[in-house]
This record gives sequence, structure tokens and C-alpha cells, in this order.
Amino acid sequence: MFRKPKIQTQGVRIRKKVKISKILLYILVAALLVFTVLPMICMVCRAFMPMTELFIYPPRIFVRHPTLQNFVDLLSSLSSSTVPFTRYIFNSLWVTIVTVFLSVVVCSMGAYGMVKHKPVGAATIFTIVIAALSFSGHVTKIPNYMIVSGVGLIDSYAALIVPSIATAYNFFLVKQFCEQLPDSLLEAARIDGAKEFRIFWTIAMPLLKSAWSTLAVFSFVSSWNDSFSPLVYIQTDSMKTLPLALQTMAGGAGVVARSGTVGAATFLTTAPTIIVYTVMKGRVMDTMAYSGIKS
Repeated sequence: MFRKPKIQTQGVRIRKKVKISKILLYILVAALLVFTVLPMICMVCRAFMPMTELFIYPPRIFVRHPTLQNFVDLLSSLSSSTVPFTRYIFNSLWVTIVTVFLSVVVCSMGAYGMVKHKPVGAATIFTIVIAALSFSGHVTKIPNYMIVSGVGLIDSYAALIVPSIATAYNFFLVKQFCEQLPDSLLEAARIDGAKEFRIFWTIAMPLLKSAWSTLAVFSFVSSWNDSFSPLVYIQTDSMKTLPLALQTMAGGAGVVARSGTVGAATFLTTAPTIIVYTVMKGRVMDTMAYSGIKS
């Protein structure tokens, strides 16, 4: 009779421990995933729940008989006012699209010019940008309002767009990626006779795609969900954006205050940001992993 070597027995025990640890890790990750996704599932189900299921006890998470009546009630309630519902959608889309486009262009051009052309005082400007990151956005609301009011932009699209174009975080994000652009490639383009704007637009921007794609996602989410800036800068109902209009009407009396229509309004406000992030998540993950261009 031969005995099994002790080394082989220890190897089996180690593999069992590794398998158990992986199983526990998967269980933990699955639990965190459910914990993260559950509020989103509740929001979607509540938007399609009929009245017979909304106030049932004990409360239900999943909808059994989905209906579009909540959206019909919401649209009819908003459309019955002096301002049509489509006006709020147009305001939000216009402000968000213009803000995203200008943020990408301005922050990319500013970061590229600072890193690759090194103007006088570039170090001081970057220090100011870093210092701006330490301030909460609520701290700058009063100075922003004083500037916007002083230049006469109150109750206009510019009041919602201009303060959100060149934010410190977006500038810092693109600047970190611009430092990885190979100078030899830019010099080769200059030797071939390319102008600076053409170099920036046809060479730098494609190489910075991960950075400005992430910037576009962050800018879209911030601008689309912003209900505080319209509350401060906008005075007429026709200039309100969708989040502010839904937030204001959801707190009123009547059909809009019902849980079903509030759930439908929340779904309409949240769905675009989820769609944009789902489409652009690959670029966002690349940026978070700091996978820029190595010189």
C-alpha cells in the first residue's frame, strides 16, 4: 500500500480554498449588482404600474399588468397648461446638445493649447484650475448668478449654457490626455505644412477620442439632469427645461401628484442618461483606466 504524497493533498486543499473564495466573491458581486440595479428596476416598474397595483399592500416591486396610462395622464396634464409639453423637451434638448458640443470643443482646445504650446502663465492657469476643483459647485452659484445677471443673460438659453461650458474637471480630464500626445507626430504634421487648427482637428482630436467622449457623457448627464440652474436663471414657463417642469408639476395637486405619473416623469427624465451612458460606456471605461496614447 502506497500513501498519497502530502504535497498533492495540500495542493487539492489550496484549490478548494481558491474555489470557495471565488464563489464568495461572485456572490458578493451579485449582491452588490442587485443592490445597485434594484432602484432602477423599481423606477421602471412604477412608471408602468396601473393604479390597482400602485397602492396595493404589501407593495410590489415588479409590475404584473403594465400600462401606458401613467404617461398619457402626464402628457395630458402638461399639455393642458399654457406651455405645451414638447416645448420643455425642446428646451432640454437644445441646452444639452449645445452645452455638450461647446464643452468638448472649448475644453479640448484649451487643454491642447496649454499642453502643446505652453503659453506664458500656463502653470499659473493650471494651478487655478486645480484650485477650482476643490470648491463645491454650490459655492460658485452666487458669483455665477451675479455675472449672468450683470451681462443681461437672465431668462435666456445662454444663461443655462455659458456657465457650464468650461468647467474645471472637464479641462483637467482632457489636459491629462493631451500630455500623452506624441510631439513627434505633431512636428511631422507641421513639417508637412499643416496649420495648427488642422493639426488639432484631424490629429489631436481623433487621438483624444476616449477623453472627449467621456467629457461628452459627463456634460450630457450634468446638463440634462440640472434643475437648479433653470430654477435660478429662468423666469418664464416657456423657457423651463424638462427636469424643472416635471419637478415643479410633480409637487402640485391633481393628477400629476399621483405616484404613477410621478414615476412616469422620473422615467422620462432618467432614461436618456441611461441610454447615453450605455452607448458610451466603453469610452468611459477606457478613460477611467487612463488608456491614453504613449509617446
